[in-house]
Amino acid sequence: MYRTTERYIAYVDWLARSGYIVFRIDYRGHDRSEGEATGAYGEPGYTADVLNAVAALQRFPQVDPERIGMWGHSMGGYLTLRAMVISPQIKAGVIWAGVVGSYPDLLYRWRRPGSGTPTPFPSMPVARRWRQEWVERYGSPEENPEFWNGISANAYLADISGPVQLHHGTADESVPLEFSQTLYQQLLQVGKTVEYYEYPGDDHNISSSFGTAMTRTIEFFDRYLKALRKLECCPISLPIKGSRSYNLSEAPYSWNISQSLAF
Repeated sequence: MYRTTERYIAYVDWLARSGYIVFRIDYRGHDRSEGEATGAYGEPGYTADVLNAVAALQRFPQVDPERIGMWGHSMGGYLTLRAMVISPQIKAGVIWAGVVGSYPDLLYRWRRPGSGTPTPFPSMPVARRWRQEWVERYGSPEENPEFWNGISANAYLADISGPVQLHHGTADESVPLEFSQTLYQQLLQVGKTVEYYEYPGDDHNISSSFGTAMTRTIEFFDRYLKALRKLECCPISLPIKGSRSYNLSEAPYSWNISQSLAF
């Protein structure tokens, strides 16, 4: 069983020790959160959860609502990207091994570990059936490109709310490396600030290079969140609704962590 307090502890601890208030949320139906765990890719509910979390953080008295960052891994990376093209309140985002391909890419280029075939249409719960149902309802990307491009966050990168840092291990067997490579190029093409790091031979969790990746993460947030205070010379405050929170009572900088499970 998934439990919030057993996952991503080292990430939260490193962020908090670096002077960030950390709000780590459970999506609906995860651990002890209410609702049904429907998955992120075929339903908008998880995206709504993340945006509601941002709104809640903005009301937290110890947080600066103008200096909110978001970190996401795997599915959390998918949600971080979507949140950043929707909400201007997220000033910087870090994505590790994110599911950040377009929807046509999710259909055709997301492959099972150790196989050369695209991810099938599984006969599993609703969270896993969106591919088949949407193709039947809306047609394939070739038949209806307007629909598939219209639901992809990649089509709205000109609206992204702040700088992005991408990390991906080259031996990731869960999420294709090319998703991060492509997003990096797409962000450059629309003139956005983006950093991209590959970790040769590393896995989906960037386990072998964890320290390096976390150091880069902290440096990135320091540059684009803490630096805002130096420019504005004013105090801060933050937002989110979820089942868990970790914070430093005197931490002056805001931070929102979007966690994820496997796809």
